[in-house]
Amino acid sequence: MFGWEFPPHIAGGLGTACYGMTKGLAYNNVDVLFVMPSASGDEDQSAVKIINASDVAVDTVSATVDEFLGKVQFVHIGTNMVPYVDPQDFTTMVEKERKRQIKSFRVQYGQKFKFSGKYGANLMEEVARYAMVGATIALQHKDEIDVIHAHDWLTYLAGIAAKQLTGKPLVVHMHATSYDRASEDKIDTRVLDIETKGMQAADRVIAVSELTRNICINKYGIAPEKVVAVHNAVDFSGRTNIQVERNVKDKVVTFLGRVTYQKGPEYFIEAAAKVLKRCKNVRFVMAGSGDMLNRCIRHVARLGISDRFHFTGFLRGAEVQKMFALSDVYVMPSISEPFGISPLEAMQTNVPSIISKQSGCAEILKYALKVDFWDVDAMSDAIYGLLNYPAISNLAARCGYDEVNSLKWNNAAAKVKAVYESAISETLNK
Repeated sequence: MFGWEFPPHIAGGLGTACYGMTKGLAYNNVDVLFVMPSASGDEDQSAVKIINASDVAVDTVSATVDEFLGKVQFVHIGTNMVPYVDPQDFTTMVEKERKRQIKSFRVQYGQKFKFSGKYGANLMEEVARYAMVGATIALQHKDEIDVIHAHDWLTYLAGIAAKQLTGKPLVVHMHATSYDRASEDKIDTRVLDIETKGMQAADRVIAVSELTRNICINKYGIAPEKVVAVHNAVDFSGRTNIQVERNVKDKVVTFLGRVTYQKGPEYFIEAAAKVLKRCKNVRFVMAGSGDMLNRCIRHVARLGISDRFHFTGFLRGAEVQKMFALSDVYVMPSISEPFGISPLEAMQTNVPSIISKQSGCAEILKYALKVDFWDVDAMSDAIYGLLNYPAISNLAARCGYDEVNSLKWNNAAAKVKAVYESAISETLNK
């Protein structure tokens, strides 16, 4: 299994999903070798064996990256990509890095590459190098493995390389598409190309929702019979009920996630302004960081609600649980959300939640209130209702808690195992 991050060092939902899934697979008697670019050594390996790609010397190539990329038949990635950066800064950075990369992007036989495992300026370089190391690891473990599983576009090249050099079936997991991350006219075509090649090369594609499955079929042209929807779950093991002391009597409404286009933060701000016109005993919190953070701060100031609106910056681990414990309502106004684990985490903390209809988790959550992301009137009405009508909020909290606790990774992993078996059977019968 190729991943990019694993708890406790995570930047988003991908690492959390990989963690829950590997534990669920272990429960279903599947042994997982989890490859990641840069392991810290403190990852939970109770249900998985982690291979640190930074410790593995490349022995599948002899001279240059071009020679290797030709061998495994996928495109050479020539420029860098940063997920959450201003477009002007991105252009400047790419130009600055281009000449350096031409000179330095060479991998010698027996060389180790120290991955950052982050989402920084040399991300594309790391993605391509990770493919080479991934191929090496796959060859080293060829006799042990039955199937290759690659999570999101960052690892698809590694999955393709491993399949090309071992002949094992490839399953790629689509957690988010380029169409989710940006409007269609601003899509990074290099990432789109990797996603397309990954799904074309795969024997099976797992999508995190029917919403995402339809995008894979309709936008990428992938054969419907090859794409399977498996909804995520939430791992609540080891979670304790945090007791927090409030310093304010006001109700708290929370947005928690990347402050970027996909997550719809400005719709949350607009809804907050409408709620504050109707009731004053409420505060709004935007927890997270991203390329739209400064824009959102200015937006709040323009609306004159700065005294009732708080920005926490990026939260992790226990800080996230504490934020949920402080919240009375959670809102996820995503423009496009393949699944969305955060509402499940909120509901598990007895926080009634409002989610956009444009999210994958809307397919399975009955007790979260659903609104169109663009309908700030409906969003503000839902917030107002949960804040002012205890019967509604109590019902949403109580039934929501029971609902999310029934969503087990063991069950999701059983479906993933069935996808593995289907891919393996098809490969053996070719």
